[in-house]
Amino acid sequence: MAISAKAVPQAIPRIAPREDLNVFRISQIQFDIAAEHLKLDQGLRQVLRTPKRIMEVSVPTKMDNGQVKVFQGYRVQHNVARGPAKGGIRYHPNVTLDEVKALAMWMTWKCAAVNIPFGGGKGGVICDPKRMSKSELERMTRRFCSEILPIIGPERDIPAPDVYTDSQTMAWFMDTYSMTVGHTALASVTGKPVPLGGSEGRNEATARGCLFVTEEACKTKKMNLRGATVAIQGFGNAGSIAARLFTEKKAKVVAISDSRGGVHNSRGIDPYKAARYKERSGTVVGMPGTSRISNDDLLTMKCDILIPAALETVITLNNADLVKAKIVAEAANGPTTPHADEALAKRGIMVLPDILANSGGVTTSYFEWVQDLQSFFWSEAEVNAKLEAVMKRSFQEVYETSRKNHVHMRTAAYMLAVGRVADATVVRGLFP
Repeated sequence: MAISAKAVPQAIPRIAPREDLNVFRISQIQFDIAAEHLKLDQGLRQVLRTPKRIMEVSVPTKMDNGQVKVFQGYRVQHNVARGPAKGGIRYHPNVTLDEVKALAMWMTWKCAAVNIPFGGGKGGVICDPKRMSKSELERMTRRFCSEILPIIGPERDIPAPDVYTDSQTMAWFMDTYSMTVGHTALASVTGKPVPLGGSEGRNEATARGCLFVTEEACKTKKMNLRGATVAIQGFGNAGSIAARLFTEKKAKVVAISDSRGGVHNSRGIDPYKAARYKERSGTVVGMPGTSRISNDDLLTMKCDILIPAALETVITLNNADLVKAKIVAEAANGPTTPHADEALAKRGIMVLPDILANSGGVTTSYFEWVQDLQSFFWSEAEVNAKLEAVMKRSFQEVYETSRKNHVHMRTAAYMLAVGRVADATVVRGLFP
């Protein structure tokens, strides 16, 4: 299995005329584009585009009414050539195995893009956490952890929070794992509360990393972040914190949205007031001083910086030609399809790909893991300084690869990431 860094003209492999929105097939197409540029050996391509391990489990859980409900859960480890698998766990009614496989693959490339020693993993449980009590969520979480416990651990696979999971979820995970193995294993998960070995700065890390790479992108586009207009689709953890951090940099957040819809104010939206309103109302829709817009309208409104911070495949061939932003910074995983990438690139819109733009979360998770293993903890200022150095270095590496090979930023990021994982795989060889 040999690889070469020699580039070839950029082209999308043949796919169906009607855009395929299956996220696992999208993740494989993105890999195939990079593999073509790198001229990877066919056998090596098969290894890298296939998940290493898939675990599907049933999660019987006693509900508050005394009845037992069985949920479906998954844990996928895509690749561990460069280190243990790393990836979040999401609780959502629309979780599918293909989605988890795609997210695990993206995690492999994300870790390699910022050059941290992890492989890619991901997990999910098909459930509706909004309709479950805290005690039901705890019992389901502990049972799910016990079901996947044979393949997770500080040196095997380290879970983290994702959609509708948080630091409390990770505390339950860590406790369940620790009670099973017979000792406290702080490094078994990341994204924990600080008193349980969590890292300072972890909660803001995804949004802060997105800010750092957007600042660097503005420099290359000769844009001033101060006064730039920002639209954010998704007002969850990453989106709400991004709104605050960009506002602190004197950018103007003019639109935000959540699953129920969005709001707009051309004079700017106060992120603190928006967060308080959503906490009371459960949505940003109806916030005083704003006009209502749809999520689709937000994606295509006139702004300088668009931040998709929700779920996958929201920018497609159907709306890519309508996007008016100068920079698209992907705080979510997989928000842009391959064909939409091409459409945006032709119009000179710079896409900061997910495996770069939202890698601040996994980078600081790596910092948390290192601190837990050493039992030596850093201040928030130290964490943020280390994160800034990693994100800015990674942006420059991707940007230089983009310029050198005349490809857009996603392909450049994939070329770097896939190349690193391919090199590690070739050097390690096949056993037995």
